[in-house]
Amino acid sequence: MKHLEFEYGHGMMGADLPDSTDVFIPGETVPDPPCLPQDWDSLYSATLESIRHPIGMPALRELAAPGMKVVFVIPDIVKGGCQPTSHRKVAIRACLDELYAAGVKKEDILLLFSNGLHPRATVPEMKAILGEELFGEFYPSGQITSHDSEDYDHLVDLGCTAGGDHVIMNRYVFEADLPILIGHTQGNPYGGYSGGYKHCATGITHWRSISAHHVPRVMHRSDFVPVSTSSLMRTKFDEQGMLMEEKMGHKFFCCDAVLDTKSRQIEINSGWAKEMQPIAWKTADKRTYVHWAEKKYDVVVFGMPTSFHYGDGMGTNPIQMMQALSAQVIRHKRVLADRCVFIVSSICDGYFHDQRWPYLRELYEMFQHDYMNILPDMDRYGEYFATRKEYTDKYRFANAFHPFHGFSMMSCGHLAEEHTSAIYIVGAREPGIARSMGLKTRATFEEALEDAKRKYVGPEPSILALPKTFTTAAVHLCMKDPARNSHTRDGHGHPCCG
Repeated sequence: MKHLEFEYGHGMMGADLPDSTDVFIPGETVPDPPCLPQDWDSLYSATLESIRHPIGMPALRELAAPGMKVVFVIPDIVKGGCQPTSHRKVAIRACLDELYAAGVKKEDILLLFSNGLHPRATVPEMKAILGEELFGEFYPSGQITSHDSEDYDHLVDLGCTAGGDHVIMNRYVFEADLPILIGHTQGNPYGGYSGGYKHCATGITHWRSISAHHVPRVMHRSDFVPVSTSSLMRTKFDEQGMLMEEKMGHKFFCCDAVLDTKSRQIEINSGWAKEMQPIAWKTADKRTYVHWAEKKYDVVVFGMPTSFHYGDGMGTNPIQMMQALSAQVIRHKRVLADRCVFIVSSICDGYFHDQRWPYLRELYEMFQHDYMNILPDMDRYGEYFATRKEYTDKYRFANAFHPFHGFSMMSCGHLAEEHTSAIYIVGAREPGIARSMGLKTRATFEEALEDAKRKYVGPEPSILALPKTFTTAAVHLCMKDPARNSHTRDGHGHPCCG
């Protein structure tokens, strides 16, 4: 037998799995492409080179001029790393030096966190993301803030895209002479990658804009699973971002980094998102779409810690649990057998973290009643929750998620049920919560595997173990043979089809 440890609560749970079990750990089983030298001077030099030679638009120093208002749009704590040489820290400093050299004054610069419907940044998060030096330069003078999608005095209605999406964006960014997007080209189940136009379409908009793409009619299409940059969702990101540029009268200046498993910079790309994204994706594909599997897997085993990228409680809150399970389907569908079963450790103890997700307990209770059979049946209540002042005030003033964020989680959450034969939660302290979401429960990995063999996958299933899957930057697993990756939108030239 092969003994493995999987995340469980704030600790680990052991599993004895057959010797034939394959194990994949991002960045270890298949090494990432080499990152750039990680000393400050080398990263600063590489970033400056990118800023001075952008793709599809003039250099930052040529765009800037005395008297201009500049807004930096900066990802929140969810992505990108907080190490001293993180892309955000290096890129903001390099851009500032170019702006100052062009005559822009410090008092004309705003640092804006693009949290979208995520919690608005706390002061400790601001310090962690920016570092003490940048924070100290801009915070005391009131030049750091966090996007508020409910602050209608600081939003601008741009009308609709050609596809009919209603775009409402941050006024600080809209009125800036020079908006700068500091982004990360990192694997994401929603549209393939973060960064580029996804950054502005989700980070500085209103829930009505986000409701154009983070909803069942987009996420339950055949082009959404498995993940790619060719989905309708990605098209909507691009259309919304380009409408912002059209209405602003100028382009975003993007500075995006392709990141590895440890959030280190592999490559820096700057310029116009429309032309920069495909170039960044070529390098990112080498790290993210990992051509490794030699067989399709009947059983996938992993662990769900209590706390991961959306915050403490994500691995116990039932709605967030379903989103996390579904993200594994979206990323790895190419290597999953049609009868695939998930076996997942989760402490599942009823901890909702009501401060961070104040609306999800009510959503969960509603899902248990009134002809609610699958999570998308909840979709019709999106506006009801999104306009509830008790919840939007907690988003604005108490560092909670915006209530509509829960509907994007539920839209995604159904995909786990749709694309697996069964999901077993192992070690649940409140097993009824898991069962109420359509999940099976067992005390141990071994018991779950025996039950799955008897009911779904037969006596000798192919098993994939994914330790650290929620504690490292994820990849999108693919078959080693490109011909076996064929799905609805894996067309010619896609990274999974050669």
